[in-house]
Amino acid sequence: MKFKKFGKALLMSALSAGVILSVTSCVQSYSVGYLYVTGTVTSQSTGNGIISGFKIDHNTGKLTSINGLPVASGGANPVRAVLLTGSRFLYVLNRGVNASGGSDCTTANPCQNSNITQFAIGANGILTPQETFYTQGLNPFRIIADSSGTYIYVLEHDSLYNGSPSSATNHNPNCAAALAGATTCGDITAFQINSTTGRLQLVVNAQVTAAGGGGALTYFPVPSNPVDFAMVSSTILTLNGTSTTASTDYPYTGGATVFPYVYNTSNGQLTVSQNTVQPLNIAKGTAIVSGGSYVYVLDNTTSTTSHILPYTVGSGGALLAATSGPIPDDANQSNPIYMVLESKSKWFYVANQGNNTTGTGTAQSGIAGYVVNSPFQPTEMAGTPIGFGTGAGPVCIVEDPSNQYFYTANFNDSSVTGQAIDENAGTLTPLSQSTKAPSEYTLTGPPTWCLVDGRTD
Repeated sequence: MKFKKFGKALLMSALSAGVILSVTSCVQSYSVGYLYVTGTVTSQSTGNGIISGFKIDHNTGKLTSINGLPVASGGANPVRAVLLTGSRFLYVLNRGVNASGGSDCTTANPCQNSNITQFAIGANGILTPQETFYTQGLNPFRIIADSSGTYIYVLEHDSLYNGSPSSATNHNPNCAAALAGATTCGDITAFQINSTTGRLQLVVNAQVTAAGGGGALTYFPVPSNPVDFAMVSSTILTLNGTSTTASTDYPYTGGATVFPYVYNTSNGQLTVSQNTVQPLNIAKGTAIVSGGSYVYVLDNTTSTTSHILPYTVGSGGALLAATSGPIPDDANQSNPIYMVLESKSKWFYVANQGNNTTGTGTAQSGIAGYVVNSPFQPTEMAGTPIGFGTGAGPVCIVEDPSNQYFYTANFNDSSVTGQAIDENAGTLTPLSQSTKAPSEYTLTGPPTWCLVDGRTD
């Protein structure tokens, strides 16, 4: 009898263990995507920047370095990168260096050897360099792609005329051909993307003949002192500074106006839709970002709290202020540089770079989180400033492909930090508290940009 009871107990234990084993075996760890981070520090004699890469664990958000990375970025001072939707190609914008080999490029001392380097993304996230392409102006600093992955656009601080930067002493007649009355300007260089090879082909400006009868202009002029640009549906919007607000070196700030181009999806052409710039009544704009039905301009006002200004896009690309009015940034943070609307459009998050000072009462780095209410009236999440665990000086913020985690790359302490999102409240919690994975990952050197790839096959 005792043996029968013992046998039953043993059988039940075995069954229980089998059930537990079968349940736990279903919770398999796998990579949900890759996180890539560009950086300026390299040990290579070529002076090229680097691209670091990490696998993102689906269950915990833990980052694991991709074998074979970092790799050289293809040029010095990589500042931005873009990944084509659903594609295997990554493009890195390398800003280059000035005549003395430094990264402080200005109109008078512009960057040299700027380029776009194309990479193929292979198995396990490996990056292999393909070809190098060149823009048509000077001091490139922003790169975006359209939603179809057909065209790439690069924003450059200074246009060229007769081989020299457009400036107060080198008036560029090509600027006035596109922008009434302009004597100097920045520009946008456009490329068409070969869907098979990823190769870039220059798209010339069919609306403007180059001064001197040299054929079609090879770029699209934008007002002087560009700060940032964004694509919104069929419009490209450029945020620009004025002669009194703009900074003279990178990172460019002082955005005060916006200028639209209408974007043609069939040929990539940009057509002027407004005769003049649109004033925004700000003087410290740092970024313009498209998110859902709205366009957001980030303003680093120094005398008061920084603000997020939401707009909708009207006829001809004109910005129409949202009924919410300006949204205050978190009072304990400063210098908003980027924002992300999460995948369900219920919340958005603003990365604040901070003012790089220390001491009681000084605004610092962090992430400010907002609830998107209906009707549209975003409000800061309760309990902010949120302990979202950014490192010092975040330069970017991204949501992972599974919509569970957010990551920032942080310039001042050369790190990546990860947070898990609460799917009900939208709050972010450091990975070390939410999934027990490490929250911070050390980079080789200061990062400049980050992006995620959700395709892992």
